[in-house]
Amino acid sequence: MKSYNDLIEQTFEFPTLEFKVENNHLLFNNVPLMEIIKQYGTPLKLTYLPKITEHIEHARMLFKNAMKRYNYKGTYTYCYCTKSSHFRFVLEEALKNKIHLETSSAFDIPIIRELHKDGKVDKNTFIICNGYKRPLYTQYISELLNDGYNVVPVLDNLKEIEAYEEGVTAETVNLGIRIATDEEPNFAFYTSRLGIRYSDINELYRSKIQNSGKFKLKMLHFFINTGIKDSAYYWSELSRFMYKYCELSKICPDLDSIDIGGGMPIQTSFQFTYDYQAMVDQIVESIQWICNKSNVPVPHIFTEFGSYTVGESGAVIYKVIDQKLQNDKELWYMIDGSFITQLPDSWGLGQKYIMLSVNNWDNPYQKVNLGGLTCDSHDFYNTEAHSADLYLPIFERDTEDQYIGFFHTGAYQESLGGYGGIQHCLIPAPQHVIVDRDSEGNLTTRLFAPEQDSEVMLKILGYKQTATPVTLDIKAAKAAENEEEQAVEELEKQEN
Repeated sequence: MKSYNDLIEQTFEFPTLEFKVENNHLLFNNVPLMEIIKQYGTPLKLTYLPKITEHIEHARMLFKNAMKRYNYKGTYTYCYCTKSSHFRFVLEEALKNKIHLETSSAFDIPIIRELHKDGKVDKNTFIICNGYKRPLYTQYISELLNDGYNVVPVLDNLKEIEAYEEGVTAETVNLGIRIATDEEPNFAFYTSRLGIRYSDINELYRSKIQNSGKFKLKMLHFFINTGIKDSAYYWSELSRFMYKYCELSKICPDLDSIDIGGGMPIQTSFQFTYDYQAMVDQIVESIQWICNKSNVPVPHIFTEFGSYTVGESGAVIYKVIDQKLQNDKELWYMIDGSFITQLPDSWGLGQKYIMLSVNNWDNPYQKVNLGGLTCDSHDFYNTEAHSADLYLPIFERDTEDQYIGFFHTGAYQESLGGYGGIQHCLIPAPQHVIVDRDSEGNLTTRLFAPEQDSEVMLKILGYKQTATPVTLDIKAAKAAENEEEQAVEELEKQEN
């Protein structure tokens, strides 16, 4: 019978630059995964930091090539979309490359303050502030502006600018406007709930920005959920956006930049055929063609790549702890973790990941389903969630261990799964290992966080008191309220 190694090599173009097998064991970016497992055990999440730098350099090269090819006169700025992963080790690795940041929450701002305090961010770093903003978010943005940070608040609704009128004391505020794009034709809604509709943008500029001594409109923001992909829908929306940019730039001399939100895809299977350079070439060419046609200077281009920055740096490793034949043909490999809690995109969105055996590549293989530890019937990963039938090595559970890896899981999974909180069926968050290389290229590892323990869960659930509870005396509060009302009434009588 053919081996698992034969199956993979005959089905895919394998080995690749990222994956190869030595001594029957899988290497991920030349990281010997079995050595990591022997040191730390499973389940574990792994982040390979050099991959982040590799992708940043790659994107910059793509835009540099395209701009040179078309003699594009604008500049390119790489921003990292922090919501993809807020972990310190991710931000610090990305910021080594002199990139800029895009935020989506009030609580991004204290992170930026900490990074500035540690010298990782300076006040020249672009901070593009996106999202629908509640008062705390606009307050923090205003404080950054007042402290001299290079912040561009991207207006998401018609009233947001009022918060900066009241809260900002800085002489000049560079603003962006997010345009409400149409959603993909098969989406539940026609137009995005985020951003400002095309018909309102000119009036917003004229009434609130044009004659203001404080505000300058510097950027238009473009975002669609599908990300950058070669489809009629994407090119139609980009063209519509650029014509609006050209129209607005003729009445707004300060407007000189666009932010192309929605990042480039990452590899989620070995059949991945995305041509990054061709896509970036076509984006740059399209922007330049529309601007030339409209007799408008080309804009500076910003991108905010999140998944593309960090996604391919991540992996999750599990041990198969049991084999269960539940009927004549459905064989289950049970793992020592949970898909629902630890890879929520695979459960909630049917997201596909590269899945490979870590060991036993010389063993014969069989078709399997993968089951997680929760009691939920949806805690599984099989052909319905995967791009093809799922095969793994046959192994003797009494004499052999079997490990499997899910790769390119570095974006969103921790935040969507509620990292460090309470998980379904109280499944603990797995340990997290950081893999890096020193100045000489040697591998280094460190444990970022151990597996979550029961003490943490007990505190979260209130079984372990961490602070003295405050008792609210409702009667006393009501009496104080009545006294206050009587005092106000008495004061009004005196005034009358």
